[in-house]
Amino acid sequence: MTKKQLKAALFDLDGVVFDTEPQYTVFWGSQCRLYHPEQPGLEHVIKGSTLDQIYGRWWTGELEKEREVVTARLNAFEAQMDFDYIAGFEQLITDLHAHGVKTAVVTSSNQPKMESVYRKRPEFKTLFDAILTSEDFAESKPSPDCYLRGAARFGVPPDECIVFEDSFNGLKSGRAAGMTVVGLATTNTEEAIRPFSDIQIADYTHINYNTLYKLWQDILSATSAK
Repeated sequence: MTKKQLKAALFDLDGVVFDTEPQYTVFWGSQCRLYHPEQPGLEHVIKGSTLDQIYGRWWTGELEKEREVVTARLNAFEAQMDFDYIAGFEQLITDLHAHGVKTAVVTSSNQPKMESVYRKRPEFKTLFDAILTSEDFAESKPSPDCYLRGAARFGVPPDECIVFEDSFNGLKSGRAAGMTVVGLATTNTEEAIRPFSDIQIADYTHINYNTLYKLWQDILSATSAK
């Protein structure tokens, strides 16, 4: 039997490539206090949800007419955000490329958000072989659709892909796609994400292609032995 090769690494964006989650907590905290003062801490409940999911659950009925206003505020906020990489990320991406691993961003962010990223980080596009955004998917996470499309972009089977995620919906999406899932404890605790991920890390400072490949092979071996 031919040994499987690690062919693609698929990354979510916020909380995985960029350390932006604390900034989003500030933004959504302000909006939740304005529109849902009866739900203290709601900004933490909606972490990892897409904008459509947030609106569909919390901006309904009379609040539906406020969606356009909130979206405009969000766009303005994202245009001035800081996009700092998670520690060790750039080194890991370089190492993956050096070993022939294809890389992609698979994010629920839309094109206006990505334009803000490109303005602040002109080198961003050069770090990835593909960038897939919300406009590329039929279904949002936790559906596996986005990650399956990421694998298909490279013509790679799901079991030769690794997903990097931080949110519960994203972790579930990677699992449902049949991929090995690395959970980053940037948005939720390591304990909280452990049931939904195969590997848990705080950042990328202690991981490179070789350590990742060994962990991945160990997981595949344990799975096939069951």
